Amino acid sequence: MNNDVDVFLGPVCDYSLAPVARYSPYWNIPVISPGGFAHDFGANKTEPDSEYPALTRVGVTFNSLSITILEIIKHFQWKRIKIIYDGNSMEDIAPRFCFLGAAAFVAYLVVMCTSLDSARELMISARKLNFDNGEYVFINVDLFSGKEQSERPWYRKNDTHERNEEARKAFEILMTVRLREPTSKEYVKFSQAFNSFIGIFHDAVLMYAQVLNKSIEAGNTFHDNIKLSQSLWNRSFTGLSGQIYIDENGDRLIDYSLLDLNPHTGVFEVVANYIGREKRFVGVKGKTIHWGGGNTGPPKDRPTCGFDNALCPQEEPMPDYIIVMIVLGSLLVLVLMVVLLIYRHLKMEAELMKMNWRIRWDDLMSQTKNLARQDSRYFTQRKHSLISTDSYENIPLCKQSKKEKQLFTKTAFYKGLLIAVKPVNKNSISINKSLLVEIKRIKDLQNDHIVRFVGACIDPPHCCILTEYCPKGSLQDVLENEKISLDWMFRYSIMQDIVRGMIYLHASEIRCHGNLKSTNCVVDSRFVVKITDFGLRHFREDNMASIDELDNTNSSSRCKLWTAPEILRTCIKNFNGTQKGDVYSFAIICQEIVYRKGVFHIQMLKFNPHDILIKVQNGLKPYFRPTLEDYDCPCDELAGIIRRCWSEDPTERPDFQSLKHIIRKMNREGDKGNILDNLLSRMEQYANNLEALVAERTADYLEEKKKTENLLYLMLPKSVAGQLIRGETVAAETFEQVTIYFSDICGFTALSAESTPMQVVNLLNDLYTAFDSIIEHFDVYKVETIGDAYMVVSGLPVRNGNLHAREIARMSLALLKAVLSFRIKHRPNEQLKLRIGIHTGPVVTGVVGLKMPRYCLFGDTVNTASRMESNGLPLKIHVSSITKSILDTFGCFHLELRGEVDMKGKGSQITYWLIGESDDTCV
Repeated sequence: MNNDVDVFLGPVCDYSLAPVARYSPYWNIPVISPGGFAHDFGANKTEPDSEYPALTRVGVTFNSLSITILEIIKHFQWKRIKIIYDGNSMEDIAPRFCFLGAAAFVAYLVVMCTSLDSARELMISARKLNFDNGEYVFINVDLFSGKEQSERPWYRKNDTHERNEEARKAFEILMTVRLREPTSKEYVKFSQAFNSFIGIFHDAVLMYAQVLNKSIEAGNTFHDNIKLSQSLWNRSFTGLSGQIYIDENGDRLIDYSLLDLNPHTGVFEVVANYIGREKRFVGVKGKTIHWGGGNTGPPKDRPTCGFDNALCPQEEPMPDYIIVMIVLGSLLVLVLMVVLLIYRHLKMEAELMKMNWRIRWDDLMSQTKNLARQDSRYFTQRKHSLISTDSYENIPLCKQSKKEKQLFTKTAFYKGLLIAVKPVNKNSISINKSLLVEIKRIKDLQNDHIVRFVGACIDPPHCCILTEYCPKGSLQDVLENEKISLDWMFRYSIMQDIVRGMIYLHASEIRCHGNLKSTNCVVDSRFVVKITDFGLRHFREDNMASIDELDNTNSSSRCKLWTAPEILRTCIKNFNGTQKGDVYSFAIICQEIVYRKGVFHIQMLKFNPHDILIKVQNGLKPYFRPTLEDYDCPCDELAGIIRRCWSEDPTERPDFQSLKHIIRKMNREGDKGNILDNLLSRMEQYANNLEALVAERTADYLEEKKKTENLLYLMLPKSVAGQLIRGETVAAETFEQVTIYFSDICGFTALSAESTPMQVVNLLNDLYTAFDSIIEHFDVYKVETIGDAYMVVSGLPVRNGNLHAREIARMSLALLKAVLSFRIKHRPNEQLKLRIGIHTGPVVTGVVGLKMPRYCLFGDTVNTASRMESNGLPLKIHVSSITKSILDTFGCFHLELRGEVDMKGKGSQITYWLIGESDDTCV
């Protein structure tokens, strides 16, 4: 065996591992195991009489787990701990849970180590015993469950919705301890294909191989494999599962995570981590624990009066006169409540009879004889979508063809206010109490994301609904307008506006929308999305019927593409819809927002609306839904939440309150208040009234605008950038004389070939950061950097006489001095060799390009300056004769004749070396 085996990897089971670990010293074979959970394996292995001196444990141990639980208990300052023990297995206890009642009298903290099924039954029983009152905490140890199980352990697909909901509420007082999962892409990809134990085995082989290689490099022999194995101890390794730490006793220091249920999403999230190496309990930034009973902090480990109320004195009986006062006070409050209810009822009846919502047709016509229509497009039929086909007397529709119509919002002025007019397909409307109550409910709705109800006209035949006018049209108009650019922060904001409006609507007496779609989401002048076309069933009943009676089957079916399948299957006429049906409709709108290709877009396939409705209504698996790919969304979470929203089972769809928190997390940037800045930047692309818009925005916008201008100043000269900001055209300009600087790094190609890409990037970043800080002290303008080339000019865009040559010469000397002391981080012993060339002459400048515009220089002077650099020598400044003649006028620069140099395209040229400068003689 000694000749054939070098190391044992495993076994995992304690009973199998014990004999192997005992005999391994005799065989001189080390043992590396992801098992060995028992406490005995953790005894001091460095002692001479140790049973397991050759054992290295790289997996979970009961020692580390118990320390983690203890640190959690210490962190929450729970000092009184009671241990409840039962010899039976959890499967035998689960049906009875008889110990829970007894636990209430001895402990507020219950620690479990059981399967998720047993934990679920136990927590349901605990909820029935009122353990979710905020005084009790349960902790379950669940180390090896899958991601889906650990995120939603309360959910069972084969269980009823009511029981799943009861389990979810019960799990709000449960926290879970599990292994901390690495977040690296390699581990995530590996964990999807293999069990976590396989990863531990992989790391064990890698650890042993590293130690073995170091032993070979040190020239050690393999006579003592036990000593070789112990060299694994008290050191760290980098493996597939992250950084691995082995302590001085040969046991791995494991990290654990504490998970808590987010009541808004129903998903367990990591709220804290225990760092095994540091023996420290650390909370996750931005995550909080949701304690039971609405508490904001952990409960006490013992009630104030003790578990049996022995610590609190007995209350004395209440005197008779106090009892009489309480009874009389209660009767007085009851009488006042009855009077208040009667008063409110009479007041409401009076308000209903006022009918201040009623607007006469003549009041509209008196402002504008022809209804002063703005003809704002309410809907676009370019993609064959339809709102309704209502016609109205004196309000014509713009009909393009029989198959394709373009409908417009009718508008009118009422008391100087421009409002939207929606015709009602009824000759007359009877006034009754149910109608008055419904109108009052609609009129009382006040929210930034709900279209305000102005009133209604019931003068036959001019029956219509009058609402707030939103000039930007419907959301479908915006989505189908390809000229409007919508980034993802903007799209998330649209979703958030709809969700906020639906939360308010669902919480009101209206209860649900019933006809939510992108054509019923309108956009106001501030690009805020608002919900419209809800409620007022007495006005809309005939309208809904008229849609079903259209001769164009595709048009009537197209109006129902947002409708949930369970509502399509109902036979109830004028069905008002459900809240879960609204969530389905919201999912279809989100798919429109993602693709911007119309409602129910299906990639690579074409179905008419009637066929789509038939497939959705049938409910056959796989359920028929529009195209939605994960890679088309900015994050997988968005695609997942849309799929949950259009789930076939209405009970699996989240409510809008949960959607609000989920979308807010995905739109962190837009939720910080910068959405107005984003909206204004979009409007700036299509309008020339930027100054008027800026004046209407907040100081936040002005600050963001200043940041944008500062960024533009870094890209272009300030005078040129100022012209662009003012909207002026930057004309090309000729400069009679400027001095241009070119530099290059000699041997950069060879240096790059011997370095990693990141090392090259770091080198150039360090070098050019130093250069940029130096040239700030001179009257020069940095034109560009291409690779290792660096180009600077002086004398433009602001002319400075002959000082441009002096400024470039001084800057060149400063840069050369900086290079001599510059050190390459990954090759500190190598000198960086900079080659510099400068030349003076005329140039023409101008801004080139629309995207990433650059301030460019043109002319033979640029080519000559480049030739001066390429024909120079390392660590020298090559100067042309023209530049030299200007530098001589200052009397302080030392130049040395190089002689004639044959330059490509220039012939023989007399050039010079710039040696230095004397400060005391400069003119």
